[in-house]
Amino acid sequence: MDGCAANEPFALQVTDDSMAPEFPKGCIIISEPNGALENGCFVVGVHEEELLFRQLLIDESGWRLHAFGDGLEDIPVRGPADIRGRVIQRAGRSRRERKHYA
Repeated sequence: MDGCAANEPFALQVTDDSMAPEFPKGCIIISEPNGALENGCFVVGVHEEELLFRQLLIDESGWRLHAFGDGLEDIPVRGPADIRGRVIQRAGRSRRERKHYA
């Protein structure tokens, strides 16, 4: 991500099954660095200097990164400072594979 301007959308490839079936391993996601953050949106966050693609959960207990995979714990984050972008699209080879999330 070092080559991207701070406000430009960026693409990442999903490298595991932690967000399947909505986002299968190998799919491409497009993230908007300045996207509005709200409960339930999909985000690229940082935890222990590692980028993670997860669903953002916000409630009275705080902000958490949630994976769909069984046995994966929610990861607490400090808030917007730990979020690098909101996922706005899942790219795909066919129209059927593409989906917008904004």
